[in-house]
Amino acid sequence: MNLELDLGIDRVIRAPRKQVWDAWTDPANLAQWWVPAPTRCRVERLDVRPGGAFVTLMSDDGDAFVPHLDACFLVVDEYERIVFTNAIDSGWRPASPAPVPMTAEVVLRDHPDGTDYRIVVRHGDPAARTRHAELGFAEGWGTTTAQLARLAEGETGR
Repeated sequence: MNLELDLGIDRVIRAPRKQVWDAWTDPANLAQWWVPAPTRCRVERLDVRPGGAFVTLMSDDGDAFVPHLDACFLVVDEYERIVFTNAIDSGWRPASPAPVPMTAEVVLRDHPDGTDYRIVVRHGDPAARTRHAELGFAEGWGTTTAQLARLAEGETGR
C-alpha cells in the first residue's frame, strides 16, 4: 500500500471466506450492506467477472433512488480477491466519477477467527486520496465493512 496514494481497511470478520465472498457477490446480500444505513441500496447490475458491470443506486427515503456507483470489475479470483474501478464505467467507457476516481482491491484470507478482510483503495494522485479521506473514507467504508461483517457473521450462526 502506498501511503501517499492509498487508503485502506483491515478487519477480521468472524465468518468463513465463503460467507464474506457471498456477501460481495450475491446482489441480495450486497444490497444489505453496500451503503451506510439508513441509506438503502439497490443493485442494478452485478456481473462478478473480469470486465463485468458493478452498478448500484442509493436512496435516503427508500423511494427515490439515485446513482451511487457505475464501475467494472478488473480481477475476480473466487473466494480470494475482487478488484474494481469506477474510472471505467459498466459500459467500458472512461469515466470521471464523483467524488474521486479509484480502484479498489478486496482481499480475503483465512484467519484463525474467520476471514482476514483487507481493502486497499488506490487513487491517481495525492490530492484525490486526500479528498477521499476528507469526505469520510474511514467512516463510510468502515461503516459498510461493519455492516458486511454483521451480515456474514449472522449467516454463520455466531
